[in-house]
Order: sequence, then C-alpha cells, then structure tokens
Amino acid sequence: MPGSVARLPRQVRDELSRRLRRSRRAFREEDVQVVEGPLLKRAVGASALGNCMEWFDFGVYSYLAATLGKVFFPDASPAAQVISSFATFAAAFVVRPLGGLVFGPLGDRVGRQKVLATTMIMMAIGTFSIGLIPSYATIGVAAPILLLLARMVQGFSTGGEYGGATTFVAEYSPDRRRGFLSSWLDFGTFVGYALGSALVTVLNLLLTDAQMLDWGWRLPFLIAGPLGVIGLYMRLKLEESPAFQQQLDEHEKGMAEQSAGGEFKTIVRDHWRPLLVCMGLVLLYNVTNYMITGYLPTYQTETLNRSSGFSDVLVLIGMVWIVLLITFLGRLSDRVGRRPLYAVGAAAMIVLAVPGFLLLKADGTWAPVAGVLLLSTLLACFAAPSAATLPALFPTAVRYAAMAIGFNFAVAAFGGTTPLFAEALVNATGNDMMPAYYLMAAGVIGLVTVRFLPESAQVPLNGSQPMVGSRREQRELITTSKDLYSFSEERSKVL
Repeated sequence: MPGSVARLPRQVRDELSRRLRRSRRAFREEDVQVVEGPLLKRAVGASALGNCMEWFDFGVYSYLAATLGKVFFPDASPAAQVISSFATFAAAFVVRPLGGLVFGPLGDRVGRQKVLATTMIMMAIGTFSIGLIPSYATIGVAAPILLLLARMVQGFSTGGEYGGATTFVAEYSPDRRRGFLSSWLDFGTFVGYALGSALVTVLNLLLTDAQMLDWGWRLPFLIAGPLGVIGLYMRLKLEESPAFQQQLDEHEKGMAEQSAGGEFKTIVRDHWRPLLVCMGLVLLYNVTNYMITGYLPTYQTETLNRSSGFSDVLVLIGMVWIVLLITFLGRLSDRVGRRPLYAVGAAAMIVLAVPGFLLLKADGTWAPVAGVLLLSTLLACFAAPSAATLPALFPTAVRYAAMAIGFNFAVAAFGGTTPLFAEALVNATGNDMMPAYYLMAAGVIGLVTVRFLPESAQVPLNGSQPMVGSRREQRELITTSKDLYSFSEERSKVL
C-alpha cells in the first residue's frame, strides 16, 4: 500500500475508494473544492453570531426564570411561579419542529443563506418584544399570553437556525478541519450564554430586588434588537455554501426542487436510520445542555437555597470553562474521530453524574465549583463534535431539512423540557438528586446511539465534492487519489 494511502484514516480511505470506483478515474482539479480563507471566516463568524444571539436570550431567560415568574405569574406560589416560567420557556420548543418543517425544506430549495438571514431577524424581533411586554400587574392575564406568543416566535425561528447554521458551516469547512471549524458554532453558543448570564449577574448585583422586578429584567431582552441588526448585516453579505451550489447531479436537484411535504416523506422513508442517530445524539447533548444552562441556576436558588449571586457566578464559571475547551475538543475530534469523543463523554456521564451533583450540593465554594466544572466538561464533549457530526449524516439535497427535523423534534421532546421535568421531579419526589439520574438516563441512550454512528472525521460530506483549504492540499489529495486508484486497480486484478 502506498504511504500516502496508508496515512489516510480508514473511513476516509473507504469513502474515497467508493468515489473513485464510481468515477472510474482519479480526482482531477475540478473534482476537489478549494475553500477561500476570507469566505470561510465570514461563514463561520456569521453563523456563530446567530447562535451567540440565540443563546444570549437563553442565558438571560434561564437566569431570570424566578424573576419572570414573579412578574408574569404573581398570584402563584413560588414553586408554581418557577414551573410556570419554565413551562413558558418549554412552549418555545413545542413550535421548534414546526419551524424546522418550514425552514428546513426551504433551505434545501432556495439556499441556506437566505433562510439564515430570515431566522436571524425573526429571533431578534421575538427577543426584543419580550422586553416591551407590560407586567401582569399592568394588563393582567394578557401579559403571560404575550410572553408565550413572543417565545413561540423565537421557537419558530430557532427551528431553522441551528440546523441551518450547522449545515452552512459544515458545507463551507475543509474536510480535515470540519470538527475544529464547526466547533466555533457552539463556541458562539456558550459565549452568548455566558454574556447573557453575566449581564443578569451584574444587574442582580447593581439593582435591588424591587428594581429588577420593576424594570431591570427588561434590559437584557432589549439589547437583542441591535444585536439582531448586526447579525442580519453579516449574514446578508455571505455567499451560498459551496455544497449547495454544486448540487452534483440531477437526482439531487430533483430532490431539492420537490415540495416540503414530499421532502419530509423522502427523509423519513429513505433516511430514517441516520435520523434516529441524529435524534439520539441531540438528546444526549441537549439534555445535558439544558440541565446545566437552563436548570442549574434555579436548582441552586430554589432547591439548594443559595443566593442568586453565588448561583449565577457558579454556572457562569462552567460556561467560561466550556468556551475554553470547545475548540480544542473540536480539533481533537478531527484527529481521533467523533465516535470516541461521544462514547467517552456518554460513558463518563453515566458514571460521574451522581458525583457531580453531590459536589454541587456540598457546602463551601470549591466543591460546587468542581461539580460545575465536571458537568461542564462532559457537556463540552458533546457540544464540540455536534455541528460537524450531525450534518454529515445526510446528503446535500436534504441536509438542511433532515437536520431541522431531527434536531428540533429531539430538542422539543427532550431538551427544552429538561428544566421543567427536572423541577417537577424534584418537587414530586422530594429527592434533589433526580437531575443526576435524568442525566444518567441520557448517557445510556447516548452510548447506545454511538454504536450506530458512522465515523465522519475528515470524510467528504455525502453529496459534496472533497473540500480542502488550499491549492497545496488540493494537489496532495489529487496525488493521493492517483495512488489509491492505482492500488485499488492492482488489488482488484489480483483478487
């Protein structure tokens, strides 16, 4: 076996061999797509900014859950206020699949860039409008109804956001660096969450409880307006992804031009296995994600009776830790593979969820910090490879729609409901370790899912040309393809 071929990871060698057999020749220059550096940076930056903005709102809402319960549900008991606030939070996730069903097929037909610009402005409008809603004391029951409507606008737009952003970045990224570059998308996620939570933490320190209830809670939501304008400007300047522009053959073009209902049937009929794998990985990632980011602030204040300042800072430390880890783990996934990272993380979740919560519950400062860092490290293991792994499960012609459907149905059913279910389980059982058991169950499901996950590290996307980051890499891949094709031909003659 030639040295250039022997150095290829097995999954890359198998995929390239399949493509060479189909074309009956080695790659030529026109067969390998070179991604220009400036375009790649703009694509990654604009996509990450959208996630940053989405999770800025999420961090704000999570940290303000108790305050929003008092503003919009003042007649309820403290526990009912929190549950009502989380129920409104979860309502946005109920409409996310609907947004995915609309925006996903649309992104496969008209392009990723146009849909991502639309979801950005809708998300900004939904978040900004929350800051303008009068309180229950001012307009009565209309206040929580308006809050619910604003959250549903956010949820509908988010239904097309993450699936589209991951698809866009994955289709722009060179094959060898897709894990690293795609991890910047979730880097934006946790930067947004950290900024939102940091802002609420500062407001809680500077303002009195009365001021926060009166007007302070509005400020973080109102910031979404200017952020949305900036994000929209960046996304309107993007070019369409190379993979969408290619649409390699007439079969794929035909699929891209069919109706949304027809595409949904095609995905469920022809791609149900990768769809289930996608949903299993999304469950693992998002149950962990929403447990830590959405539920822990309230868990500490309402269940462990800690001060909001300590609780806010504790979770913020975890978010900063994830920001520091995530691109390193994304780069690691390019080298060792996506499957090992998911598998180790899921197994560790099963073993370490209970110790993590025991540390979190302990008195003092350093034990809770260690608990948050432990849980945050597990979350980083799922967040880092997700944006590169999930789009690789589907071909270009249905990638956006399949991602939107699989991701949003799983998030709606298991992710966004995690804070609500965790709080309800703690209240129903009186056992404050229920969140840890919930995480363990997610870890078991994730470990089973990884068993059926194909390795996609450094592998060209299904339906796309091989992607490289420079002319030098293009020449190297062409040379390697010649060696691989010759080796395959000689081996077939021997056999």
